[in-house]
Amino acid sequence: MVDWTVKDQTDVLESAGHEGVLRLTLSRPQSLNAFDDRLQSDLLVAIRRAGSDPDVRSVIMTGRGRAFSSGADIAMEGITDATRLAPRTESELRQFYNPIIRALREMPKPVVAAVNGPAVGVGCSVVLACDHVIAARAASFSLAFSRVGLTLDAGASLLVGARIGLTRATRMALLAETVDAETALSWGMVDAVVDDDLFTDQVERIATQLSNGPTAAYAATKASLNAALLPHLDAAFEAEIVGQTALVDGPDFRRAVKRFQQPGSKSSSV
Repeated sequence: MVDWTVKDQTDVLESAGHEGVLRLTLSRPQSLNAFDDRLQSDLLVAIRRAGSDPDVRSVIMTGRGRAFSSGADIAMEGITDATRLAPRTESELRQFYNPIIRALREMPKPVVAAVNGPAVGVGCSVVLACDHVIAARAASFSLAFSRVGLTLDAGASLLVGARIGLTRATRMALLAETVDAETALSWGMVDAVVDDDLFTDQVERIATQLSNGPTAAYAATKASLNAALLPHLDAAFEAEIVGQTALVDGPDFRRAVKRFQQPGSKSSSV
């Protein structure tokens, strides 16, 4: 087993390195690694730092506990019927979520998503912004926005379709179905599905292989793929912002927020 050296640790994110590989671990296990303000900010800083650090040659993205990420935390304290959510939503998308996705795509080093459990909403977007996706048997994927009256964001409208095509992306978005690991593999959403007891070793092997490879060539390859296959990412971001800001103050999402704020709610993220 690799002996990781902790480089940085906050309440919500851990960075650890080993021989050119940096592992970023989302660490809010009590909320299934749902994205709150702190995790958004810390992750963006860590990704940008990794991109410019010459000692980092590949990156692993994973989650602590039994989930990769359950999405955005919507159990917002202090929200009343009079609170307008559109300005906050637009700010989060422009300042954090969209820059996280762009930073992953523009990082001049390969990024391996180690999907240890559910990847929901923005968690799914983060996974699909990575270059190589390895899923444990327990992994699953969901775009659950429609369940709470919202639309896709964080680049999901482009990234999901780029991986699995329009028909399957539309099905995931409209029906909010949960896609298991084997189905995700058959659809081309992930590159490999690995038994849980072999998962960590396989992730580390691939990340080390990439770390030992031609980093400059990888950077050029990523740039070419972005130009060829994701040239409209900014347009997708803008369309998502328009749609999401029009919906977050609507009755469907308001009801969802109230439901998640009730004591005993099983989930507060999407």
